[in-house]
Amino acid sequence: MAKSTTIKEALVKWEEKSGQKAAEAKEVKLYAQIPPIEKMDASLYTLVNCEKLSLSTNCIEKIANLNGLKNLRILSLGRNNIKNLNGLEAVGDSLEELWISYNQIEKLKGINVMKKLKILYMSNNLVKEWGEFVKLADLPCLADLVFVGNPLEEKHSAEGNWSEEATRRLPKLKKLDGNPIIKQEEEEGE
Repeated sequence: MAKSTTIKEALVKWEEKSGQKAAEAKEVKLYAQIPPIEKMDASLYTLVNCEKLSLSTNCIEKIANLNGLKNLRILSLGRNNIKNLNGLEAVGDSLEELWISYNQIEKLKGINVMKKLKILYMSNNLVKEWGEFVKLADLPCLADLVFVGNPLEEKHSAEGNWSEEATRRLPKLKKLDGNPIIKQEEEEGE
């Protein structure tokens, strides 16, 4: 089997293809590398101006080495092998969007550091319990959540009460699974 691509190697390829210097770029796309990236290594430190980083469709198991990315607003880690949200502390004050669908996340421990997170796309993970889901209520700015395909959502959608239960637990949400949330009070006030 081929060895994995390192972040450093992926950045060299990206620079050649894009004609930009990674250290100056606002958007860096390292998705679907062949062979895939398995580790978020220290080479990420060079992305000091990066606002949008895509590492989706690789084989990354752990979020790491985001310390140098002080301007990061959007992080795309969908379609990897990530099992938990540890490692986000370094971007907790800047990250506004986290795209982490199609991973193996069961627990939302570590999500509470996301002070500015507005959009969380985490469909098709393994969250089974309301106890984990309610950790999202601690995110002061969260307005848009995609949670479809998690065992918790599938169970309650089958019972017909997913939207009601989810929005009751997260009253600040404006959008759930792509659908705008219309609150009763708003309807009555019009």
